[in-house]
Amino acid sequence: MIHDQRAEKFRQIVENKFQIYNSLFMSLPYDKMTNIGMLLPFLCEESKTGYQAGKTPEEIVEEFFKSHTDLQTEEQKLELLFKIIQYIERQVVLFDSIEDAAFPNLHSDSDKGTVTNLYEHSLQDHKLEQVREKLKDFAIKIVFTAHPTQFYPNSVQRILHDLRNAITHDSITNIDMLLQQLGKTPFVNKEKPTPIDEAMSIIYYLRYVYYDTIGELFTKIKETFGSEHFHIHEDLIQLGFWPGGDRDGNPFVTADVTKRVAEELHSAILKAYYNNLKSVRRRLSFRGVSEVLTKLSNELYSAIFRNERITADDIIRRLDEAETIVREQHNSLFIDLLTDFRDRVKIFGTHFATLDVRQDSRIHQKVIDEVFAKVVGNPDAGSEEKFNRLIQVSEKINPDDFEDIVKDTLLTVAQITDIQMLNGLRGMNRYIISNSDAVKDVMNVYAFFKICGYQDAEIKMDIVPLFETMEGLANAEKVMAELYQNPVYQKHLERRGNQQTIMLGFSDGTKDGGYLKANWEIYKAKEVLTKLSEQNGIKVVFFDGRGGPPARGGGKTHDFYASQGKTIANNKIELTIQGQTITSIFGNKEQAKYNFEQLLTAGVENDVFKNSKKDLTEKERSLIAELADISYKKYSDLKAHPMFVPYLQEMSTLEYYGKTNIGSRPSKRGVGNELKFEDLRAIPFVGSWSQLKQNVPGFFGLGFAMQQMKEQGRFDEVTALYRGSDFFKTLVLNSMMSLNKTYFPLTYYIKNNPKFGAFWNILFDEYNLSKNIMLELTGFTMLQQEDPLSRKSVKIRERIVLPLLSIQQYALIKIQKGEGNKEAYEKLVTRSLFGNINASRNSA
Repeated sequence: MIHDQRAEKFRQIVENKFQIYNSLFMSLPYDKMTNIGMLLPFLCEESKTGYQAGKTPEEIVEEFFKSHTDLQTEEQKLELLFKIIQYIERQVVLFDSIEDAAFPNLHSDSDKGTVTNLYEHSLQDHKLEQVREKLKDFAIKIVFTAHPTQFYPNSVQRILHDLRNAITHDSITNIDMLLQQLGKTPFVNKEKPTPIDEAMSIIYYLRYVYYDTIGELFTKIKETFGSEHFHIHEDLIQLGFWPGGDRDGNPFVTADVTKRVAEELHSAILKAYYNNLKSVRRRLSFRGVSEVLTKLSNELYSAIFRNERITADDIIRRLDEAETIVREQHNSLFIDLLTDFRDRVKIFGTHFATLDVRQDSRIHQKVIDEVFAKVVGNPDAGSEEKFNRLIQVSEKINPDDFEDIVKDTLLTVAQITDIQMLNGLRGMNRYIISNSDAVKDVMNVYAFFKICGYQDAEIKMDIVPLFETMEGLANAEKVMAELYQNPVYQKHLERRGNQQTIMLGFSDGTKDGGYLKANWEIYKAKEVLTKLSEQNGIKVVFFDGRGGPPARGGGKTHDFYASQGKTIANNKIELTIQGQTITSIFGNKEQAKYNFEQLLTAGVENDVFKNSKKDLTEKERSLIAELADISYKKYSDLKAHPMFVPYLQEMSTLEYYGKTNIGSRPSKRGVGNELKFEDLRAIPFVGSWSQLKQNVPGFFGLGFAMQQMKEQGRFDEVTALYRGSDFFKTLVLNSMMSLNKTYFPLTYYIKNNPKFGAFWNILFDEYNLSKNIMLELTGFTMLQQEDPLSRKSVKIRERIVLPLLSIQQYALIKIQKGEGNKEAYEKLVTRSLFGNINASRNSA
């Protein structure tokens, strides 16, 4: 019933509004072309009916030119296609803005997963004290990353912000003016953004969304669960930051960049405090108080513009001083403003978000090898001897004695103390190692600190291994067992409070092992690492490298974390958020607040409201393992197919991601022209399948595995698993989202391709099999039946970008045939990436 009401509301305040405001596009200022708004529906209809009839994108677009335009030359046709792309890009923005503005009306403050709902649940079940007990040391952390699928320039982001507000107030005049501004404002960067540009883009959200969102949410949690005897700790909601610190595969992130971004984060939070203080002073204008707050304002100003040092404790001392005067002399009037401000200072410190350093283990080994060869000699020494010997080196190594990556790595480590002095210890306290699969990968980093002159007690950093490939996950238990027993590392952990953060990467796991296998291996890795850590007296925190789509670990976050059983440590929920997922899930205050709450309550519910459906029985575990192995074999066979990489190279947009100017880093690791599967980054890999509307990494193998069970007469076991296990159910429903965003008619033409036809049919057969068997398993009559709002949103978005997909495929076909202006067609492919990425919202 509630689903039906919300679906109807969605129709009224999203679908209908889009139809109304979309008509304003008819008058948008497009040079030379004024009839695009009238032509576009024809291309949309030609695409829809043409694909169902089995026509190729080339036939559809040429038919459109012939029937609805009088254009003759290739140049004229290309010009029209570029204008259509611009038009659709802005339609996507309009729909985004309408849907975002409608968010508060489509979600209630007492929905499942909200703080209010958690409180009511705890009262009903008489578990309020257990919830408070869990909140004592629990925390959630969102880590914003610099992945290249959020590419709007700041000028466009500001228009989006204003457009959302205008739509909220149904201001037709303002909407019309903003759409005109949008029509004239470039969407695309002329040059690739630098890591600093990427950092500043996300710092914008920190200042103008998360400062207030987290502050207000913290106050709400305090008022809901706090009591005279129980106080919510200020580390409950944390932010992490990778732009400028994540150099894994990004040669443009240097030690200088990292230092600059740390300074920008410091400056941004002080500016936020300075502005907040203005509103506090406006109310607290009383004698004595005003003078104290004026002093604080001047101190903040000097810290921002004259680089004078100020700490969080300095700010809090001033606020405490002001509060004492308000209590003693002014009847505690407006004291809540001081309390709220002080809470924010305790939450954000002078760092705003914790800047992490990340680098690939293979780069670290190169650094160790070169340093060892120069300092010790004996290039034939084993990796264990190298890090052990370097840890014992007494003299400080001079980074200037080395070149390039070695020098920069040592400079990065050497400057960590300076950054911690500026931003506080919370400002930088983790060094993350990508592609970890051995003890040396962690100990090499420890050795870096020692050769940079740090005494053991001065290494105030957590060293975090990132296990992401199938091999890395398989080795995780052995690696951590050895580390926990290593005397040097043991003492380091003692100094770090016997807490170990372990990062697990979904993206490369899925690319490597397929959807079900990756999820199951990560689940098992968490279980064994939980048990191992407990045995060694270590508090383990799992940090999930999760992307936007299910193929990269995304999907329904609350359901995912709420489905983890008691065999997995639940000390903290920590995950990466990236690309357009930042704007689509955490892009404004209402959405951000809602999704922060969803994460928080998932973690609390998991411990307090234990549900038998969360803990897998031996029979269920055995069945999931069997399904995972079958699906892994199916996916591995696909990867081993001789056409797998050539298909992506020649038929998809894979090689165009690096030309889009939407990210500072290259689209693949490694050097050289040859494309190797292992060097492929997960984003262009998953994104290219999404652009093809095939979404292979999000479902391939899962349907086949279930069909195998059905043929063995065991489908009732799979059905029982779906109904009995929250974990498996969440995986199925998230995979169903991938299927719902799939549209194979777009590429029907490939089935007749002499080179790729057979390969395409393998993909298509698995899609049909997966769709049919998942519908049978769930009892649904349509994909995503349980989530009508997402289903409706996907349907509208897919309809908006269908002509864009036609143009993209048309251009790819022209390039493959070697016909016409190759450079222009390549530009068409690149430009059409933007609207498709945005419309999908979690496509990469």
